Amino acid sequence: MSGTWAIIVAAGRGSRIGADLPKQYLKLGDSSILALTLDNFLQHSNIDGVLVVTHPDDEELFKRECSEFADKVHITFGGATRQESVLNGLQALESMRPDVVLVHDAARPFTNHDVITKLIHAGNSGKAAIAAFPVVDSLKQVSNNIILKNVDRNGLWHAQTPQAFPFDVIRDAHFAIEDLSNYTDDAAVAEASGHQISIVTSGKENFKITTPEDLVQATMTINNRQTKEYKMAKEHQMESRTGFGYDVHCFEEGDHVTLCGVDIPHIKKLKGHSDADVGLHALTDAILGALCEGDIGTHFPPSDPQWKGALSDQFLVFARDRVLARQGKIIHVDVTLVCEKPKIGPNRELMVTKMAEILDINPNRVSIKATTSEKLGFTGREEGIAAQAVATIQLPSAD
Repeated sequence: MSGTWAIIVAAGRGSRIGADLPKQYLKLGDSSILALTLDNFLQHSNIDGVLVVTHPDDEELFKRECSEFADKVHITFGGATRQESVLNGLQALESMRPDVVLVHDAARPFTNHDVITKLIHAGNSGKAAIAAFPVVDSLKQVSNNIILKNVDRNGLWHAQTPQAFPFDVIRDAHFAIEDLSNYTDDAAVAEASGHQISIVTSGKENFKITTPEDLVQATMTINNRQTKEYKMAKEHQMESRTGFGYDVHCFEEGDHVTLCGVDIPHIKKLKGHSDADVGLHALTDAILGALCEGDIGTHFPPSDPQWKGALSDQFLVFARDRVLARQGKIIHVDVTLVCEKPKIGPNRELMVTKMAEILDINPNRVSIKATTSEKLGFTGREEGIAAQAVATIQLPSAD
């Protein structure tokens, strides 16, 4: 046995809604009701598989209205009643042997993922549980449009789906009952077999689309959702920026160089107002360039004594934080060091780790390369080191 499967019951005709198609194939926005329901369950991280119980006459309808899910779900045919359809679904899952099964109405496309998660947890704990919400309106018993008496609503709940069960529990309960036509939901079948059912509080948003009024409400719900999603997409629309940086420092007497945040033993050191980390300076300029916020000298002028001997990771942290302050993200950085000596290869991994740590990004987003100038120019004469850097960032669109 393994995992959690959902049975989506979609074999009904939905005659009360008064449409030419079974209601589960009616459109809400650009998608059918059934497609929205399937997408909701397939998007849940704890659902391992989905079985759709369809009507034998609806094969072409399913292929047309749920084509994007044809390779993602399993299909079986339903029976004359809802409970017979569920039984067919349970039999179809025998070979899958799931730990937990959730039975759900195709015409409830707005089930909250938190409710699904709680139901799965109940099933994995060996319990049966259903989505439901408490009755809040006053209840009246009526005959011929005349109120006979008030009904106490305390302890009364609206039963919904999904309804979750350990697979063996609900399968055996269906097999044990000869006539399933007297039962309106799976919880009633399980209760009749002696099982206790618990409640997971859901809400009115998990309504079943049954009448034309329900269809209007569902259309309003999907329109509101799409409007919110569009606004959020606009608010969070990102654009990519690329910046380039270049820096040079000459050698002077010393015993080590600092490159990309790492001290490397050498017979000389790099000359500069700060620690002269040519790699971090070039990268700082690349990020500031992508931000269109000047360069390292703009923010840390050499004429300012407070930066005398400063560690260059301070400059890179500043550039990083400027990206974050603008709700941006550093996607990738690439530094090329140009020198004859010292050798960069033995220190490359440590440099990558150090720069990733400073930038607070994954090391697989950091590239450090080295090359020589084939003995040409000031780097070829070992008079200094040059560095080039490219930074790719994302920022909220300025449009």
